[in-house]
Amino acid sequence: MDERHRSHGTGAFSPTDFRSLGDDCVFEPGVLVFHPETISLGRNVYVGHNAILKGYHQNEMRIGNETWIGQQCFFHSAGGLTIGAGVGIGMAVKIITSQHREAGREVPVLFSPIEFAPVVIEDGCDLGVGSIILPGVTVGRGAVVGAGAVVTRDIPAYAVAAGVPARILRYR
Repeated sequence: MDERHRSHGTGAFSPTDFRSLGDDCVFEPGVLVFHPETISLGRNVYVGHNAILKGYHQNEMRIGNETWIGQQCFFHSAGGLTIGAGVGIGMAVKIITSQHREAGREVPVLFSPIEFAPVVIEDGCDLGVGSIILPGVTVGRGAVVGAGAVVTRDIPAYAVAAGVPARILRYR
């Protein structure tokens, strides 16, 4: 690339690049990590093939002990992301912490102001394959989010939620 073009980096990382990294973490081939200096992982965290941990120059991504992250997941922590301990995250789950604010029809959405909102996934949750967690959401302790669900608002502890948008089906 010449000086007229730039990149946000390759996503390559070393264990020493992280804010903190617990013992026995596994990163499968193809994992990309951006801004690892803003990312903390507990011990025994598994990160599956081709997952992307997209840290940001502000806020943090914190992932607790013994959490399992499936292949092809995408986590973006611009607004702050906290994932508790013992969380199971299916493949291709997306967690987003920023979005474009409405700025009127005369402004392309791409150029509208960005707003940031943290996401919290509490201990012992399970996020089903392909689910999407949107900015500002808290998924309560031990909750289950069904495959393909789009979570637009908080899910209480021990709830089972599914659908688009996700709705509470029952409690476990």
